[in-house]
Amino acid sequence: MLIDAHCHLDFPDFDADREAVVERATALGAAHFVVPGTTRERWPGVLALGQRDDVSVCLGLHPYFVDQHREGDLEALGQALAKHAEEAGPRIVAVGECGIDARFPETLEAQWELFDAQLRLAKEHELPVVIHCVRANDQVAKRLSQLALPCGGLIHAFAGSPEQAQRFIDLGLVVGLGGAVTHERAKRLRRAVAALPDDGYVLETDSPDMPLAGHRGERNEPARVEEVCRIVAELRGQSIEQVADNSTSTAQRLFRL
Repeated sequence: MLIDAHCHLDFPDFDADREAVVERATALGAAHFVVPGTTRERWPGVLALGQRDDVSVCLGLHPYFVDQHREGDLEALGQALAKHAEEAGPRIVAVGECGIDARFPETLEAQWELFDAQLRLAKEHELPVVIHCVRANDQVAKRLSQLALPCGGLIHAFAGSPEQAQRFIDLGLVVGLGGAVTHERAKRLRRAVAALPDDGYVLETDSPDMPLAGHRGERNEPARVEEVCRIVAELRGQSIEQVADNSTSTAQRLFRL
């Protein structure tokens, strides 16, 4: 069994054929999907997907959309986390997608304020965090080392070095492996993948984004988590079955599935 630990099934890219997308993934062994929230506007769609038995959801405020976030969104996030912890309905399994994207220096100060606030919410509600971390691995690791999050988290779409991966793991997090690992030019990342402990990673697609090698320009979808699994197995010198079992067990532990 495979779990796609990070896919945006709520995005409009899937509005025309969402059920067919899920069926294609299921046919290739993907039995569960973790869908993160990105903006307050999208949370209702994420929560609606969370009514499905094969979907778990997260709520957060994504750094890429920092200009779309409004005053009151953080308060609304805290209220949503409290509400869904107490009432029947979709269980929120993590805070996210949150984090830092250093490709946009003009919004970095606002990103850090937003990220810090969500880390505090994760700590308060005893939830893991799903972290978008682009060109900021060392800075994010330093901040996490200061907080001692009780439930760890996921460094989504990890693209760093073996040393950076191990630092995150030492802090109680795991790294997400997706389309980037399928590109032969990603030599540093591939070395990191080979060196990871068996319980240090999960598999993901980031659908509809993060296309795999050979699929440039195409919509990504959860079915391709099977291809990610195959490449990771090759890089680690392990069987596909072992990688699938390890990543699934880690996702189940992290998100308490």
